[in-house]
Parts: sequence; structure tokens; C-alpha cells
Amino acid sequence: MINWILKKILGSKNQREVKRLWPTVHRVNEFEAEYQKLSDEQLRAKTDEFRKRIADGASLDDILPEAFAAVRNTCRRLIGREWIVRGRPYKWDMIPFDVQVLGGIALHQGRITEMATGEGKTLVATMPLYLNTLSGNNVHLVTVNDYLAARDAEWMGEIYKFLGLTVGIIQHDQPPQIRRQQYACDISYGTNAEFGFDYLRDNGMATSAETQVQRGYFYAIVDEVDSILIDEARTPLIISGPSTVSTHAYDKHKPQVAELVRAQTMLCNRFVNEAKQLLENRNGEKSTSKEPDQEEQAGRLLHKVRMGMPKNKQLLKMMEDPEVRKLLDEAELAVLADSSKKELMELKEELFFTIDEKQHDADLSEKGRKFLNPNDPDAFVIPDLVTALQEIDSLPGEDGEKEKKKQQIQQAFDERSEKIHNISQLLRAYCLFEKDVEYVVQDNKVIIVDEFTGRLMPGRRWSDGLHQAVEAKEDVAIERETQTLATITIQNYFRLYKKLAGMTGTAETEATEFENIYKLGVVVIPTNKPCVRKDEHDVVYKTRREKYNAIIKEIEDRHRKGQPMLVGTVSVEASEVLSRMLKRTGIPHNVLNAKYHQQEAEIIARAGQHGSVTIATNMAGRGTDIKLGSGVTDLGGLHVIGSERHEARRIDRQLRGRCARQGDPGSSQFYVSLEDDLMRLFGSGRIANIMEKLGMKEGEELQHPLLNRSIETAQRRVEEHNFAIRKRTLEYDDVMNKQREVLYGFRNAIIQGDNPREAIFDIIEEVVEARVAEYLPEDKLADEWDIDALLRWVNHAFPLGLRRNQIEQKTADEIRQVILDKVQKAYKAKAANESPDALKAIERLIVLNALDRLWQEHLYNMDQLRNGIGLRAYGQRDPLVEYKAEAFSMFEEMMDNVKSEIASNVFRSASSLAAFEDFMRALPQQLIAPDLAASMSFGQAAAARVQQPRAGGATQQGGDMVEEAIEQATAPIRRDAPKVGRNQPCRCGSGKKYKNCCGKNA
Repeated sequence: MINWILKKILGSKNQREVKRLWPTVHRVNEFEAEYQKLSDEQLRAKTDEFRKRIADGASLDDILPEAFAAVRNTCRRLIGREWIVRGRPYKWDMIPFDVQVLGGIALHQGRITEMATGEGKTLVATMPLYLNTLSGNNVHLVTVNDYLAARDAEWMGEIYKFLGLTVGIIQHDQPPQIRRQQYACDISYGTNAEFGFDYLRDNGMATSAETQVQRGYFYAIVDEVDSILIDEARTPLIISGPSTVSTHAYDKHKPQVAELVRAQTMLCNRFVNEAKQLLENRNGEKSTSKEPDQEEQAGRLLHKVRMGMPKNKQLLKMMEDPEVRKLLDEAELAVLADSSKKELMELKEELFFTIDEKQHDADLSEKGRKFLNPNDPDAFVIPDLVTALQEIDSLPGEDGEKEKKKQQIQQAFDERSEKIHNISQLLRAYCLFEKDVEYVVQDNKVIIVDEFTGRLMPGRRWSDGLHQAVEAKEDVAIERETQTLATITIQNYFRLYKKLAGMTGTAETEATEFENIYKLGVVVIPTNKPCVRKDEHDVVYKTRREKYNAIIKEIEDRHRKGQPMLVGTVSVEASEVLSRMLKRTGIPHNVLNAKYHQQEAEIIARAGQHGSVTIATNMAGRGTDIKLGSGVTDLGGLHVIGSERHEARRIDRQLRGRCARQGDPGSSQFYVSLEDDLMRLFGSGRIANIMEKLGMKEGEELQHPLLNRSIETAQRRVEEHNFAIRKRTLEYDDVMNKQREVLYGFRNAIIQGDNPREAIFDIIEEVVEARVAEYLPEDKLADEWDIDALLRWVNHAFPLGLRRNQIEQKTADEIRQVILDKVQKAYKAKAANESPDALKAIERLIVLNALDRLWQEHLYNMDQLRNGIGLRAYGQRDPLVEYKAEAFSMFEEMMDNVKSEIASNVFRSASSLAAFEDFMRALPQQLIAPDLAASMSFGQAAAARVQQPRAGGATQQGGDMVEEAIEQATAPIRRDAPKVGRNQPCRCGSGKKYKNCCGKNA
């Protein structure tokens, strides 16, 4: 009560915030009035003036009123001008309203502005983008698809060009050199996926500064911020490459799994029929009292069906009866009340497998395992690898025989693990992923449908073999498995920006998540004109069939009057069902499934014309205003029909917001059935109980404000569930993000640095120091040091020919210095045979190749760790804490391996074969066993060098020979005669050119 009174007196937090910004809006208007007196050239010169003031120390906030006024005045000057936008002529007719300037100020301050549909968010973004690029940084406008990015850049681009700025457009499939040019512009428009993937390519795959395209992360405005930062944040951005090993057998196991699914379907149908019979017998006994045993039995049978086939058509039909639904809920509660879970396990074992729709998982039972492998009871038992290997080691026998047995056990482990994984993914594909709902099949390919936007996502694939399982199910070509090359979550990509802002029509319901994850506040901007939309109460029906019939009747009634209608659906399947029903009634209509962005934007722009009927998934054509045709205002404006409540309240609000823009009339109403996924999975039994008490019959509807509240409660539960998933995903990715920052920072230092050799020698010093500490520990006496092991490692890694007598009687620090001095000397000899530019490129590639190869392996290992870490919870340990500890040790090990690989590859790489041969030729070739020369590395060869007779009978150790060769290689070359050019006559007198004679192999 006190809060309510205070709010009435002081206003809400949002109202106070908006009130605080109005004085700045008035200052913008004052400057804009002054700028109307300037010529076009004088106004354009303001851009250079602002840049100079910023360079002299002025802040962006200082020049905000003037910069915003410059943009507003530019819009005024462009009135009546025409230019081409996406191939069509467009006539400019907009000047920012005061509320749009208000929104622009909030965007500059790094907040999210909630502005109703039709309030001109695209124009609002031009003011803060112009202001922030004056600092000399590239600023980004992030939107949801390529069409909107290109349309908005061309549409608003004339404003920027008038003021002397450049605009870039990032599009899919642009080559790197074009992308680099687009990022070099002052302002770049593109999609979140393109910006994110460019970040991954720049930091995780580029091999030189010239191939990197982005230039910093200063400021970004995210259009449709809720869609990008929330809906798409559950799926990380992943760049994949073909897996080195592909061992799947989905096509082999598919017939078995298909047969298993058929058997489960038949079993569930039998359970449903038995439940029906029990309920009919009970109902037929009018003279006797009810038999609760029969009711309980029927309820449990139906509960088994819901566990085994939750979308069984007979079950869904029976659940239309509130009494049956109540029986089912009571049976489920009775089973879950058993703390030992014994009864639950018994019910599960009567099925071949169980399905958990909420967790999107499927699990084989013992009965299912026997069905798939009746003759092999151990087919699904994974051998205990650790115990088996220990047993082999404890047995007597030769090492070769033991190794063979270990390989056999490892192979059996891999085969069984792969088989279990393949069958599990096939079960999920058959039971949880529906065609035309979760995916569509086009051109012999499975294409994912985004569950929130309804858009197709070509190029994206489900991970962990699930996509291959769906391909096997649909009998399309099974593509090779992929492995992750680089990955980042949407959340962590956008956290890179120094300042981030966003705009959308629906952000208030997700304000908590925006604050917790991105530290972004939400400001609700008032509309330019009062919204007069009429939102009707939801209409609830028992069945989906009744609901669709009511929708068609509503469309017929309004279509006769000529009122335009937009029908929003949650899935492609629902839109096609309604389209077929409308065709039977003969009502002309358009169907939009978010497949063709440009075409759909043009169609939906005409959805407000007289008599128009448009069926669209909730996101189709988003970002396009629907303007009313002549005479439509008198008919009540555009009427929006929601065919189903979405999981998220803001998606429903977005659909409602498609009508009644800029003070236009409009109305909206949602139609709900108890069969809808939201009501079936998350809705309480409250609505079903109300229907039962009222004795509602088929075709009757229920409509009341309390029902709206119940439905919103169900939506709130789903939103909380999805937020928990996203937050948990982010907590795990934060671990990877810290590692990614370290590795990408090191990688960029190598790419952009002028002296990679310095970094390489720092690494060699670290590696040598670690090896010396390992073999010559400080806590042991010199007699206990393993000098032989150190020598073996040194001579294998570097061509030094280091001998024991060269390091004996020295301290560990002195030995380390001896090794480092010799390495540097040997590298100078190698460098003497290389071109300086080529050598620098090779040095850079040595580091990058080691980093990239081992990082990819690390990503794979981290994926495996992430998949299995949840099992630690059974040991009363927090999986996240365990994951952090394991990930840290794995990353340390990876970085150690990177350094070791760099150190060992320094002398094994050259710019050309000739340069490598020249370096090797400078080293002595005498070996104990010359026939080993081809199979031994130079390190092994150096270790094997021994005393060889020399002229005059003197002897020299192999190590001295290496040193002498290195000194000769580094000494300046003195010619006895002038150098012969390759095209000059050869000195041997043959008459041929030098390059075709003695210089042929030079």
C-alpha cells in the first residue's frame, strides 16, 4: 500500500528517469532551430568541428545536444528527396519526434529503450550512432537478418552521407577483403551472427593482420535486442570443420530404432485402450459405488503412456476430459510421492523407453535394450576401462601381448559407447523432433527452424550427432560429423563492447535478465500518440480442433466487413493447418513462414489493406511497419489473432504490437486450447477444473480475466526455466571465456607484433627452465639429477649435439644458460640460410599452428568434460565448481603442450626445402649407424654423433663438430670470384645459362 502511494506521488522509477532526460531534449530542439539557418555545407562542416572538439578533450556527452540536433536538421533537409532502398525508390518523409530524441539519448547512455512498434526505432538509432562514431571508432548496428541490415543501412545511409560519414553493410558470404572495407567505414550494419563469426575468424583463425577484418568493439546498438540477447543466447556461435574421425553408424541402427518406436507406439495404444475400458466399466456400474482401484489403474496406465509417448493422439483426445486429466495428474503425484522411486522405476521398465519433453531427453529401459539386442545381454554395458587395463598390467606376459589386449579393450569400449550414443540420439530424433516444427527438409537437407523466430537457419547444425540422427530418420544424405574450431556465446561476444545499447518493443518483462547478464537498464519511452489498441481477453477451448474452428469463424465474420487481419502462429505447421482451412472457405490470404525476409517484409507491409488476411509465424516480417489502407480506420483498424500463447510473454506482446501504431485503432485476441504445448506442459490443472465445474461442452468457450492471469503464470514459469538454462550456460562459458581471452590475446600479439622471434625465445626459455626443474630438481643433490634424460630431451628438441662433459660440474642455472646460449647460436645458423621476411612468416606460423591445433583439441575435451560433469552431483559435489577446477588444469596442460610444440618445431620448419637442406648440410653427417639417417630426426642424429677420425689423425667429439658447423654457417660468406647471375653464361664453359647448367640445383 505504501509503495502504491509513493508511486502515485513520486512516479515510478521509469517515469522519473524519463523526466530527467527531457531537459536534454529541449536543448536539442534549441540547437536544431539555430541549425535551420545554416547552409548544407555549414551543417556538414559541423562533423569536422565536433571531431576536433573531441580531440581537444570534449566528451561525447558535451556535444550530444548539438550532434543530435545536426542529425534532426539533416532529416528535415532531406524531406521530399528520393533514393533507392533494396531496389525500390523511397521518398523521405521523417523528422525525429521528441520521444525519438529521448530514446536516442537513452541509447547513447548504454541502455535498452522499449519503444512500441511503429515508433520509428530505426530512425532513433541514427542519432547515437552519429555521435559515437565522432570519436573515430567504428560503431555497429546489429539486427536480426541480412535483409534488415541492408535495408536499414540504405534507408538511413543518406543521413550519414549528408553529414560526411561512411556506412558499411556486413552480409553473409562476403569475401574477407570486402568485409574489411565495410568495417573500415564509420558505421557498420550487420547481423549478430556475422559480427560474432567475424570475431571468431579474426581471433581464432586469421594468420596475419591483413586477414583480420574487424577494428575494435567500441559501441553497438542491438536492434530487436530481446530476440538477439535472449532468444538466440541459448545457442552459442560455433565455427565447425569436418571431424578428423567420423565413426557414426546412424544408418545402420536406424531400422532397429524405427522398429522399437513402432513397438512402443503399439504398446502405448494398448495401454490407452485398457484405460478406456476400465473407465467405461466404472461408468457403466451406476448402481454400485465407485471403484477407486479401477480409477487408479486407469490413471497409472495413462501415466505410462505419457512417459512413453506424450504426444499420443488417443491420450491427447482423452485428456480433453477434465476428469481424465485429473486422474492422470493424481496418478503422477502418487508415483512421485514414493521417495524410493521404486514404483516409478517399475512403471518405466514396462516401457521400451521413456521421454522427458521438458528436458528434451529420451532414455532406454532394460526392456528396450533386450528388444534391440535379445542375444547379447551385455550389448549396452560399457566395460570398466581403468580396472580392465590394471588387470592386464598385473598379468604375466610380454609387453607386446599386453599392448594388443589393451587396444582390444579400448576398441570394445569405443564401439559400445558409440553405439549407445547413436541409439540415444536416434530416439530423440524420432520422438522429440517433429518435421515442420523443429526442422524442415529442403533440397535433401535437414534445416533447423528457430523455435522463437520461426526462421530457417541454413548452415546451422545440432551438435553431438543429433543432426546426423535426424538426417538418418528423414532418409537424406548424412553429412560428416563436425568438430568445433572456434566458439563463443552471444552473451560473451556482446560483453566485449565498451558500451552496449539496445532497442525493442518488448524488453520490460526481461529487465531482470538484461540487468543481471549485460548490466543494461531498461527505459520505457512513451509513445508519440496514445495507444488505442483494444486487447480482448483470451478465449479458451478444450481442444485444438475447436480452437481452430473458432479462429476460422472469426476470420470469416471480420473478412465480410473488410477488416484486415494478421493471424500469428507459433510454428510453421500451425500456419499451414490454418491456411488449408482458409482455402476450404475460399478466403484469399498470404502465408509467411519467415523463409524469405525481403519478400515477406513487402507482403506484411501491405497487411493493413482493406480485406487483407495474413497468416504469419510470430517473427515473419518483423522490423516492418504495417500501415493501414484507406477506410480501414473506420472498420476498427488491423485485428491481430494469436492462434496460441507463446512460451514467452514478450513474443505475444510483439504480436499484439503489430497493430495500432502511431495512434491508429486496432484490436487483438488470443485463442488457447488445453492441447497447446504451453498448457499441456506447464499449465496448472486450474483451467481444466473450472471447465469441469461449469460443465462445458464441445465448442463452448471460456473467457475471463482470471484465465489470462493463469496463462501468464504458466508463461512466467517457462521464462524462469529458460532464464535458468541461459544463466547456467553462461556460467560454464565464463570459464571458457577467460581461457579464450588468454589464448586470443596471445594469438593477436603474435599476428600483430613485428618480432615473433622474441616471443618464441621467451617460450623456449620457459620450456627449458621447466625441463631443467623437472630433471634437475633443487631439492635433490647433483648426484641424483637425471642428466641423461635432460640430454636426451635437449638433443631431440634442438640440433645441439650437447654432451655430458659440457654440463657436468655446473649448477642447474648454469646448465640452463648453456642450453639457451647454444639454442640461440643454432638458430642464428638456421636464420643465415633464410630470407628475413620468409623467416618472420614461418616463425609466426609455428606459433599459430601449435596454438590452433591444440586449442581445437582442448575445445573437444572441454565439450566432453561439460557433457559428463553433471554426474559429479551424485557425489554431492557442485558440477560447476568441479568444472572450473578441471578446466583450469586442462588449460594449463594445453598451454604447456603449446609451448613444448613451439619449442620443438622451431628447428623443424623452414621457408623452403632448399633452405632446410642448406641448414642440415651445414651440420656433420657422420653417425654410428649411417643407415639410420633417413629414420632419425636431427635431434636423434646429433645425440648419436661420436668421435670420427679427421685429417692429421686428430679426433673431435660430435658436439664440437656441431658447434664448428654452426660457426661456419653464421660466418660471412667470402667468394673467390664474382657472383654469377642465374641468366648469365655458366663459368664451366658449356655455353648454357648458369640456371640451366651448374646452377640448376642451386
